[in-house]
Amino acid sequence: MNRYGISYWANHNFIIENGKVKLNHKNRPALIDIVSTIREDGFKGPLLIRFPHLIEKQINLLYKNFNRAIEEFEYKGKFNAVFPLKVNQFPNFVKPLVEIGKKYNYGLEAGSKAELILAMSYNNKNAPITVNGFKDRTIISLGFIATKMGHDITLIIEGLNELETIIEVTKEMGEPTPKIGLRIRLHTSGIGIWAKSGGINSKFGLTATELIEAMTILEKEKLINKLTMIHFHIGSQINDISPLKKALREAGNIYAELRKMGAFNLDSINLGGGLAVEYAQQEDNSNRNYSLKEFTNDVVFLLKDIAESKGVEEPNIYTESGRFISASHAVLIAPVLELFSQEYELKGLKLKKEKNPPLIEELQDLYSNINLGNAREYLHDGLDHMESLLTLFDLGYIDLQDRSNTEILVHLIIKKATLLLKDKAHKELLSIQDRMQERYLVNFSLFQSLPDFWGLGQSFPVMPLTRLDEKPTRSASLWDITCDSDGEVGFNVKNPLFLHEVDIENEEYFLAFFLVGAYQEILGMKHNLFTHPTEATVNFDKNGEFFIENIIEAQNILDVLDDLDYDIKDIERSLKQQIEESNFIKNSKKKEILGELYLYLSENGYLRTLLSKEKKY
Repeated sequence: MNRYGISYWANHNFIIENGKVKLNHKNRPALIDIVSTIREDGFKGPLLIRFPHLIEKQINLLYKNFNRAIEEFEYKGKFNAVFPLKVNQFPNFVKPLVEIGKKYNYGLEAGSKAELILAMSYNNKNAPITVNGFKDRTIISLGFIATKMGHDITLIIEGLNELETIIEVTKEMGEPTPKIGLRIRLHTSGIGIWAKSGGINSKFGLTATELIEAMTILEKEKLINKLTMIHFHIGSQINDISPLKKALREAGNIYAELRKMGAFNLDSINLGGGLAVEYAQQEDNSNRNYSLKEFTNDVVFLLKDIAESKGVEEPNIYTESGRFISASHAVLIAPVLELFSQEYELKGLKLKKEKNPPLIEELQDLYSNINLGNAREYLHDGLDHMESLLTLFDLGYIDLQDRSNTEILVHLIIKKATLLLKDKAHKELLSIQDRMQERYLVNFSLFQSLPDFWGLGQSFPVMPLTRLDEKPTRSASLWDITCDSDGEVGFNVKNPLFLHEVDIENEEYFLAFFLVGAYQEILGMKHNLFTHPTEATVNFDKNGEFFIENIIEAQNILDVLDDLDYDIKDIERSLKQQIEESNFIKNSKKKEILGELYLYLSENGYLRTLLSKEKKY
């Protein structure tokens, strides 16, 4: 049985039982049953399923571990967190997040005007709001309005010009004014894909010289009492604990120095995000080398040690860690539409009655007589014969039918050898499967639902929902339905994906992509005008039974075009006129065809049928 590395990445959120992947919560429903329930109401195509209890689990884990470390090390500062809205702004995530975080006074972080409006509208009363990113006068003024509304808001300064603007707005709008934070540009940088978030050449933060100048300005303008926080960020996914320790020492010393320079209300250090999520499906490809316990212990211990050595108060600790909070709560599930080597079936073999090339006769003999004892040898012979026959085709010595027979026979040999050797760990077999992989056409857009895979090479756990008690034998390459050749999750021998042989005409086969709740939705692009998939939220009643709510169907075609500022009425008029003027459509049929066209325009763009077949997906 292939468990798809579920013990590495799932964090006990999902389990495998009776050949199905199940949610490890309440009555442990199978994901395939959740999908079937949603599809019974006519929702086809890919589904984005949210599990709010996993948001709650992650928030609880974060606070529990930090508070444990604070108690263990007798730390005098407090812990709190804010969720960075840039990670996921969708309402069916944000609203449950805010409600779940209420008991912890969990806050929000905004990086734009629109995000700040969201935070002002939905944040818990008295919970912190921090504002990062470059700011103009409008967003700073919004911060003042939020303060006057009663919000606990901190404007994190990215540049001295922002501080000058705060001073100007203070003179105009008066008290109460927002708290002020300073983003510090550390010398320490992270490692991995997002390493450039930190380091001396990073995009954000004040240098040591600018920090000193900021202190001078704050003292001159009598705003030094408003400085309450310093903030740093060394990467979205910190996979090694060492850079974080170095960054904490650097930030802790800056905190102490600023306190000594007169920032007596400076009482907080915001670590930013970076708490890593384990995406790996194999232990050898681990995405982090530390646990949550180690992370929280190191943060608390190091800041306590620096504060004691410098003779300053131990700071309150803030984190963002949006990826850690949100990644696990969403699962993308999409049906397989087609297997592209299904044309290589025995029924497609059309050997010539009179005479076939000798090498094709030998291929047929290899296929007929392959067994466990000779499987590797016959596999090698078959691949050698294919190379020779393809060369003969290029030279004009065999025809297209011979080439077709060659491809079919070699694929049949590979399939048979793979089945015979499935319990053998042959690296050579893996290499062959890399060359002769199965292409699974999956009803989703990689650019819309997994943009970090396309743009950054970030992998996501993927597995079928069913047949997990059967050993998969097909090395799999996943193709999305866009017309872009980059829309592929290719087979990787270092991180191989094996799936089952599927009779797509007679069975449904769904793939689930996990840990997609951070960044993927909001970064997803409408490439080919495929939109955010249909989403649904899964909750549980008092008996532990699941129920579906908040279903939002993927946008229909007209809505997508409207988003691009097309005149929908103009499109409808044009289509109607062309049908009415067509000489190829009988007058009696024009109304019927127009109605059919409007029906298509009201559907979303994902595929609903198995290509030319009638089976609905």
